[in-house]
Amino acid sequence: MMTSVDTELIRVLADPLRLQIVTLLAHETLCTTHLVEETGAKQTNLSNHLRVLREAGVVETEPCGRFTYYKLRPDVIAQLAGQFTELAASARTAAENKRACP
Repeated sequence: MMTSVDTELIRVLADPLRLQIVTLLAHETLCTTHLVEETGAKQTNLSNHLRVLREAGVVETEPCGRFTYYKLRPDVIAQLAGQFTELAASARTAAENKRACP
């Protein structure tokens, strides 16, 4: 059986700013204002990246008055990590499997 890795999620996380956002949210729940301060990104740019992360299911929102807080969904990250763990385990056993050349 082939091990598959969620390539769409990898593409979402491959962007440096989105990865920075995910890393920040791994430590605490933050609002957009905090994320602008921490990343130095413009609010419109940041909002676009947060939308991509939200649509991919990586973050979820929590309204708080006129602010929106963002928090990381660790289960999504853990699932991706599990896919890589399975891939590594498969590679360890595959060293024994060598297809003969024609």
